[in-house]
Amino acid sequence: MSPLAVFLILIVSLTALLVAYLTKQFQKENLINLNKNQMTKTKTKTIEKEKVVAETLNGRFAMIGLIAAVGAYLTTGQIIPGFV
Repeated sequence: MSPLAVFLILIVSLTALLVAYLTKQFQKENLINLNKNQMTKTKTKTIEKEKVVAETLNGRFAMIGLIAAVGAYLTTGQIIPGFV
């Protein structure tokens, strides 16, 4: 197996682990906020908190994509390896 293939497998694996971890954290935060709102029985804006968390995840995934593009460019000289 070539070093590039090993590197790409490593990057894909790390990205999958990060996505799983962040998804679990997102679900945990939603559960905590839901329980907090049920205990206080007041109307609060849970939608706003969800939007903040969603935008944070979106930004993190965008940065992962940017780092992957820079890594691909540095290792292969192409933005998308395999395409000329």
